[in-house]
Amino acid sequence: MRKLSLLITLLLVLNSFAQGGYRDSNRIGISAGLTSLDLFSKQFNVKPGQGWVAGLSLRGNYYNNWQMVYGMHFTDSNFSLQSVTNEEINYKLSAVQVHLVGSYMVIQNHLTLEIGPVLQINSKLKLDEADELLLLKDSPGLMAQDITKINQISGNVMAGITAGVTRFRLNVNYQYGFTNIMNSLNKKDELKLANGNQRFRGNIGMLSAMLTIYL
Repeated sequence: MRKLSLLITLLLVLNSFAQGGYRDSNRIGISAGLTSLDLFSKQFNVKPGQGWVAGLSLRGNYYNNWQMVYGMHFTDSNFSLQSVTNEEINYKLSAVQVHLVGSYMVIQNHLTLEIGPVLQINSKLKLDEADELLLLKDSPGLMAQDITKINQISGNVMAGITAGVTRFRLNVNYQYGFTNIMNSLNKKDELKLANGNQRFRGNIGMLSAMLTIYL
């Protein structure tokens, strides 16, 4: 219900922005697609996993061949680690992402290139209850549940390409987290000790492919 309320609120805000400017380029977009999430860490050998992403955005004129795209997306994405017994432990990351990116028009209404920042607000990592007490292969002093309380606010940079026609476009983008999403784990001395007195560090990488319908 909270996600639905946020989507409705965003739609109303974007609609108010879309009333001005050029009608052929200020458009509300509804997007949905698939993701592949990775976690870059020198300590943990991560296997990327698939997920989904959906949300709303507004594409509007900015200056000459430049447009701005801003909006909000919801995502559930996955990655996995191995236990000491070589069992696969799946982690789910649920997040809200707010983005404001510049978009360069290569071919008007058909092909654009995007780059810009993304603010990510996420829950702690989720995993199956049956996996919580499994020991991690890359750090046997830690149980799977010990690394779930990651940073809940982080920053990413996104770059991508959008192609299609006026009403329907395919966007492929890649996000890299420039903040250490595991930094909150370093505040607990007992976790650092169990981790062999090593600092936790991890940066997310997420590939997304989305279909956008412009209203």
